[in-house]
Amino acid sequence: MPGKSRTEREALERQNAAIMAVFERAGFDQIAPDIIQPADIFLERSGEDIRARTFVFTDPSGAEMCLRPDLTVPACRYHLSHAANPQAEKRYCYLGPAFRFPDELLSPQEFTQAGIEWFGAKEAIAAEARVLKLTISALEAAGLTRFRVTFGDLGLFAGLLADTDMPERWRRRLQHHFWRPHAFRELLESFCAARASRRTSISALVDRINDGNALALVEAELDTRKLPFVGGRDVTEIAARLEEKAADRRETPLDRAKADTINAYLAITGDASSIDAELKTINGGTRYAAARDYFSKRLFEMEELGLNPRRFHFAAGFGRDLEYYTGFTFQIEADTPLGSIAVAGGGRYDNLLSDMGSARPVSAVGCAIHTDRLKAVLA
Repeated sequence: MPGKSRTEREALERQNAAIMAVFERAGFDQIAPDIIQPADIFLERSGEDIRARTFVFTDPSGAEMCLRPDLTVPACRYHLSHAANPQAEKRYCYLGPAFRFPDELLSPQEFTQAGIEWFGAKEAIAAEARVLKLTISALEAAGLTRFRVTFGDLGLFAGLLADTDMPERWRRRLQHHFWRPHAFRELLESFCAARASRRTSISALVDRINDGNALALVEAELDTRKLPFVGGRDVTEIAARLEEKAADRRETPLDRAKADTINAYLAITGDASSIDAELKTINGGTRYAAARDYFSKRLFEMEELGLNPRRFHFAAGFGRDLEYYTGFTFQIEADTPLGSIAVAGGGRYDNLLSDMGSARPVSAVGCAIHTDRLKAVLA
């Protein structure tokens, strides 16, 4: 805890002990994941903000490593390497340092993070409500009494996209850009436009792509022009991207009304317990309806735990800054003289363990509390 007086360190330790007591009483086992981690999963899945602020270095073998910028990914790696059956239910809590180049209010480059991760929960909806409840209980145990809860649901967004008639590759690209609203709007707009008439510097090459010949064309073009590789892409990735461009050229444009429906959904915000009326106005299909049912059941589970969803704010476009989330997301903020500060957040990330090597999918939901920031807010 660099830069802190003894009194400040002791106060932070008491606060953190109160937080961890809440998690441990709830049946979460404390773990201590490694501080030094492989960099690839952070750089690929964590989002632009964390990618830009991660301390990355190369070990003697040439592998790219990093100081962990958060503890969710290290907890996942711990689970995969230590659990006898990674698909079985397991609950962990942790308290330890994380590292990022600072560019936020009350954010030193080394800070302490407390949190929980719940893998393989038998009742997914109840687990989400329980994680939110435990996060609030931990903050209250530390002394926080005034705060705001904002949450979103990428499951609703995914359900709406699944019900929208478009190529699967378009869905993947839209989901990838969910965290970048400007790029998302431009991409969605481009799907509505006639594409064959749009010409760029590589259009002539794209015109020649058909029946799986992209790789051979790219290899020949690189050899003829003696072009170097840039941006870290290999020839296979370049060929795959050009194949997508060629397929997009031949695709029927997205119906404007469907694009408007997606934009209308993303504009929805309001009181969480009364938002269902607005969600019903969206002309989705069966998968969107199933996601709405899931959303309603989550609100019921929150109420069963004594939470009051009428106090919470829902925003359809909210997904936090971490790109591995797949469903429920939430953030808890407090006001300070320096502005509104996020002190905790979390959500569901069901694909992350598979991305890290799990042979079978593992459901996962968790939260993290920025304890230094919380202490500053309380002070």
